[in-house]
Amino acid sequence: MVHFTPEDKTNITSVWTKVDVEDVGGESLARLLVVYPWTQRFFDSFGNLSSASAVMGNPKVKAHGKKVLTSFGEGVKNMDNLKGTFAKLSELHCDKLHVDPENFRLLGNVLIIVLASRFGKEFTPEVQASWQKLVSGVSSALGHKYH
Repeated sequence: MVHFTPEDKTNITSVWTKVDVEDVGGESLARLLVVYPWTQRFFDSFGNLSSASAVMGNPKVKAHGKKVLTSFGEGVKNMDNLKGTFAKLSELHCDKLHVDPENFRLLGNVLIIVLASRFGKEFTPEVQASWQKLVSGVSSALGHKYH
């Protein structure tokens, strides 16, 4: 279990309140699919994913990215109970979708990059460290059913 200090919680929520979930979620998922193309196998129904520009402009990728980041927002609201918050999603991704749990870690790292690009100097090393704790905790919670 990840322990969040009061400073971590402040660092995370101060950024989260400014996040455009649709924009950041869409870009994060799209970048995951471009940078780690083997992750595309879970998105066969999304249409054209043949190039970086096709992925980045794909409306289904953007919509699913928004859905993913909206769910991630539940983790922001429930930092002290990530395992419980993501229990059903962990079960879905493990038992029905058979997603490699490593993909959760990869997506978390891509999210950090997107946030850093959006928030620039505001995304200090301390803020990044807090966010890294959060994405690590969410990744672990999503992978819990696999253990």
